[in-house]
Amino acid sequence: MSGAAAARWRTELEAWAIPEELLAAAPESPYGFPVGMFEADPEPADTPSRRHALEALPVGGTVLDVGCGGGAGAMALVPPASAVVGVDSAPHMIEAFAAAAAARGVAHRELLGSWPEVATDAGTADVVLAHHVTYNVPDLAPFALALDAATRRRVVVEMTDVHPWVPTNDLWLAFYGLDRPSGPSAALCAEVLTAAGFTVHSESWQRPARRTDRAQTVAFVRRRLCLPVDAEPDVDAALPADYQFASRSVTTLWWDSAQ
Repeated sequence: MSGAAAARWRTELEAWAIPEELLAAAPESPYGFPVGMFEADPEPADTPSRRHALEALPVGGTVLDVGCGGGAGAMALVPPASAVVGVDSAPHMIEAFAAAAAARGVAHRELLGSWPEVATDAGTADVVLAHHVTYNVPDLAPFALALDAATRRRVVVEMTDVHPWVPTNDLWLAFYGLDRPSGPSAALCAEVLTAAGFTVHSESWQRPARRTDRAQTVAFVRRRLCLPVDAEPDVDAALPADYQFASRSVTTLWWDSAQ
């Protein structure tokens, strides 16, 4: 059964591949995120992910944030964290993480690269985070095993209940007549992690609505759809008026180190 869940995870992720002809015609890469979507809040929200990380984090403890983005996950733990390490494959995210840590006066180190390839250089930490990165990981079990090896106390994973591209499925159908998948899910992720040997705990919650600039939202979705800039009025018209204000169903998964 362990292999069955992992194989299903990989297959369902691979179904999201954008057809080659659309990628070839895209004026910009549809992948990646603007740093503003993952920047650290000056006043972090009291989320389940933050609470379950704080439960395991000692005063003066250390945090390793894998897929760190702008540092939202790690900076929400400062204090009590006295040092943070950020791992990300995007240089602009690494820069934002470093800036957020410097602004808070916390010791920090950054690693540009993919997990688990940079795991040895990252070292260990009391708490390891992996927020909104699992849907980019086809080989989920080795990824998680490396997270577990890096923590002295707890791993905390945060992810949307369903793949983050699901809300654009109607748009792919409208612009291309293309049906898009609906899996995988946070529930399947928990299955894979459990099959890998972890005692996984789960809590579902609603991430508060985030106000974003409408023009930036339209441009972001247009890039996701591999459309040219002159298609933005059509994208704007196709999006619900409140699209950028929607809350999202999120799941926090966590387990304690057996070390």
